[in-house]
Amino acid sequence: MKKKIVVLSLIVASILMADEAQIKSEIESTKAEVEKLNENIKNLESQLPKPRYELNARMELGYILNSGNSDSEAFNVDTKIKNSFDNHSLELSLLYQYGEQHGIESRNRFLSELLYEYALSERFSLNYLLGYKDDKFSGFNYQFYTGPGAKYKVIKTPTQELSFDGNILYAYDDIQDTYTLAGIPVSYPYPAGSISQNDGYTNSYAAYRAQLLYSAQIKENAKFNQTLSYRSEFSDADNYFVYSKSSLSLKISDIFSAGVNYYVDYINKPAFGKTSTDRVFSFSLIADY
Repeated sequence: MKKKIVVLSLIVASILMADEAQIKSEIESTKAEVEKLNENIKNLESQLPKPRYELNARMELGYILNSGNSDSEAFNVDTKIKNSFDNHSLELSLLYQYGEQHGIESRNRFLSELLYEYALSERFSLNYLLGYKDDKFSGFNYQFYTGPGAKYKVIKTPTQELSFDGNILYAYDDIQDTYTLAGIPVSYPYPAGSISQNDGYTNSYAAYRAQLLYSAQIKENAKFNQTLSYRSEFSDADNYFVYSKSSLSLKISDIFSAGVNYYVDYINKPAFGKTSTDRVFSFSLIADY
């Protein structure tokens, strides 16, 4: 009787093992079929005609309010609108930053760029840039620059993109009047009393700009972006400007994201009484359309 029980147990165990092996084999076979189906879907999608017209918009809005020992408020608006049609694209970028300290204006910056691009291939394109910068506290009434250029995408994968672009520019700087009190430079708001005024001046010159653009999809809902540009005068290498924007965004819905931005604006030859580097750290609510 014991022998029969042992034999039956062995038979049942072997049947179970055979069923388990068959199930594992079917799982592997199903996974292979799913992978093949996904590849077929990607191939079919790549054969679909690309849309002739596409419009994308992104807006970032940040606001900071402090009260107590230091009363201050500041807000940041960063917008990018891109319109693509066939091999052409037109991109408008707008940045506005404003701040007050104890009810007195302490920041007022506006930056705008309009970029036309014509794609010769998936990686290489020609462009034309038009830029304008107005910063009340930088020592410049405004800066204007424009000129042709080219862009090349060094890395282009589903999760990463790295591109370089360069432009030959005509640049025009309008430098603010400067004020001194007893020989010491003073800034807005100008104090009461005897203030000496030195008239501003203008400077036009040939320049160039080199720019790096990098983006990485860190996770399904997290993305990192880096913009770094260097703009300089041809005849005076000491007259250059560096701009950097580092940002991390977390997707919270199909449209909205939460973002952290760090801006660095560097002027190698700052205006009289101004510092070279201006830094801004902001938290933003982002909407993508």
